[in-house]
Amino acid sequence: MSTIPHSLIREFPEPDIALAEWTRTMKRSVLREMLAVVSRPGILSFAGGLPDPKLFPVKEFAEAVSQVLASDAKALQYGPPFLPLKRHIVALMAQRGVICSEDQVFITTGAQQALNVLTHLFLNDGGQVLIEELVYSGIQQAIAPFNPDILTVTTDLQQGMNVDKVEVHLLAGSRPSFLYAISEAHNPLGVTLSRDRKQQLVALARQYGLPIIEDDPYGLLRYESSAASPMRALDEEWVFYVGSFSKILAPALRLGWIVAPEFLVSKLTVIKESSDLETSAFIQRSVSAYLDAGHLPAHLDRLRQTYRLRRDTMLEAMAREFPPSARWTRPTGGMFIWVELPGHVDTAQLLWPAVEELQVAFIPGTAFEATAGSNRTDAGHRAKNCLRLNFSNCSPDTIEEGIGRLGTLLHKYC
Repeated sequence: MSTIPHSLIREFPEPDIALAEWTRTMKRSVLREMLAVVSRPGILSFAGGLPDPKLFPVKEFAEAVSQVLASDAKALQYGPPFLPLKRHIVALMAQRGVICSEDQVFITTGAQQALNVLTHLFLNDGGQVLIEELVYSGIQQAIAPFNPDILTVTTDLQQGMNVDKVEVHLLAGSRPSFLYAISEAHNPLGVTLSRDRKQQLVALARQYGLPIIEDDPYGLLRYESSAASPMRALDEEWVFYVGSFSKILAPALRLGWIVAPEFLVSKLTVIKESSDLETSAFIQRSVSAYLDAGHLPAHLDRLRQTYRLRRDTMLEAMAREFPPSARWTRPTGGMFIWVELPGHVDTAQLLWPAVEELQVAFIPGTAFEATAGSNRTDAGHRAKNCLRLNFSNCSPDTIEEGIGRLGTLLHKYC
C-alpha cells in the first residue's frame, strides 16, 4: 500500500485496451512515488539514494568526451561492446578481489538492466525467487512481470542476510530460480554480509544449484578498511555479479556490467537485444577514455573521504539529537543508515509532518518490504517503525540541520 497521501497521486481512468495480465497489479515503486514528492525545493532530503552531483568529475569527463568525439567517429555508430572498457572493468573487479576475463564481462545499460536481463535468464512465469524481507525495490520491479512466488528471509543488522533461513527454505524443498543479495553496504539496511555468511551462502548455492545475483553498487565505496571480497570471488559458476558506474561516476551515464560464466554471455546478449539492442557506444567509449586518463583512483579517494565525513557527521548528530529509544546501523560503506524506532511508531505517518512542518524528508521502512508471495513473514509490518536515511547527497552543515529537525519530531512521537 502506498504511503503517499491520496491527494498527491494522479489517477487515470482504466483504458479499454487489453493489456498484459501482469499489468493489472502493476504499480510504480512506492519509493519512486515518495522521491517525486519529497524532492521539492526547500526540503532537506535524506530520502534519495543519490551521489552528490558536486562530486561528479565533470571537467575530466568533458575532456574524455571531447577526445572521443574528435578522434573516434564510431562512438556515434552502432557497435559491439567496447573491448577496452571491458579491460578496465576486469581491472576494477581485481580491486574487488575478483579475477575474471573480458569474455566474462557483459556490458549493460545500468545495473537495473542487469537485474532485468538476469531475471529473464533465470525466472519462469510463476517461479520462485528468494529475497530478503527488506530489499532494494528495483529487484521487485524486475521480477514483477513473472508473477513469482517470493520466498523471504530476515536480515541481521550486524552480519547481513540470515543464511540459516535460506537453508531452511531449501531443506523444505523450495527451489528458487535465484537468490538476490546486496552483500556490501546493503540498500536499505547499510549492513555488509559477513565473510562467514558469504562462504555459507556460496556453499548452499553449490549444493542446491542456486544461482546468486550479487548486486554490488557500493563495493568501491568502503570507509573503514579494505573492502571484503564479494561472493563472486568465492565462486565463478553460481554467483552472477552486477556492477555499476552510477555511484562512482554518475548515474546518468547508465552504464553497468555483469560478470557471468562465458558460455552464458550469448544468451544474455539475446535477452538484452530485445530491450535496447546495445548499450550506447558513445557512453562506453567516453567512460573508457576517462579511465584511460587514470583519473578514477583519485576520484574514488575523494568520494570515500567526503562520504566518510558525511556518514560520521550523521551518526554523531543522531547520537546527539535522536531519542534514546532509537537504534541504527553504522555502515562501513555505501550511502545509507537504517533506523529502528519503538514498535508503536509508524514512520509513514511521520513523513508528512516531517516534510510539511519541518521541511526534512526520509524514506519510511515500509517502502522496502517485499510486497508479494505466499511465504512472506510478518507481511506489511516488519518495517513500520523503521526509516532509511541517505548521507551522501548533503553537506555536513545540512546534515546537522536536518538531523536536528528530525530529532525534534522523533522526540515528540517516541
